[in-house]
Amino acid sequence: MSELVVVGVDGSPSGFDAVAWAADDAFRAKGALRIVSVVETWPYQVPQIAAVEWESSMTERAREILAQAEEIVRERRPTVDVSTRVIAGKASVALREQASEAAELVVGRRGTGGFAGAVLGSVSMSVAGQAPGPVVVVRDGGAAAYGEVAVGVDGSPAAEPALAYAFRQAELRGSMLRAVHAWPPPFALAPDFSCDIEALRESHLRITREQLTPWQERHPEVKVVTDVQCGHPVKTLAGAGERADLLIIGSHGRSGLGSAVLGSVMRGVLHHAHCTVAVVRERH
Repeated sequence: MSELVVVGVDGSPSGFDAVAWAADDAFRAKGALRIVSVVETWPYQVPQIAAVEWESSMTERAREILAQAEEIVRERRPTVDVSTRVIAGKASVALREQASEAAELVVGRRGTGGFAGAVLGSVSMSVAGQAPGPVVVVRDGGAAAYGEVAVGVDGSPAAEPALAYAFRQAELRGSMLRAVHAWPPPFALAPDFSCDIEALRESHLRITREQLTPWQERHPEVKVVTDVQCGHPVKTLAGAGERADLLIIGSHGRSGLGSAVLGSVMRGVLHHAHCTVAVVRERH
């Protein structure tokens, strides 16, 4: 897989934060950086001349935004190979297509459109939920460095791409990796059910360690902390993000109930985490 990092930018402060994050990650990976600005098609049903004027105006604006973004990269990481590209189309679709060519896609939490009070932009959510490979949704503004990467582990094969990305990130950063496994308390699902909570915890701990062992053998230099907790996955993962530079979660990409449940966790983490979040889908 290429070490190309693609970042989407739309002129918003959140987008420029994403550019800075992407520049740092491309530098760590010794990869190239492509900055993309998407020009949406004319949104109003009026005479065609307006559409032509709209596209021309928006394309010129996109080039100005790309020039600003490129300047950020050259000042921050002058050795990174950076290129820019203007693409016409629907932003979420265009960015998903770009993701198929890249090692990772980086976007800001909020764009220039939508509601001012929204925590997460619709484009960011759409891309994170559907694009192949890692999609990084960058926290707004600067953040303290904790020297820790956190990853959600659930024991399923679908978590493997997230673990691969997490160990790679921890290795490149020289950071500790916190593997977080959250399991809901049984009495929350069935109040009359009684069981040995400690035995359940040991079972979940064993599952987590078994999944981590092959990755630890491949990356012996990465220090791993196993964090198994009884609690709601969204709350537990968001809590881990409070002391992490990057929080990584997987996406099963299944149909039916499994996809709906996991999708709710992904949305919850993206909305509630106070750090940069990477959602990793398996590449088909």
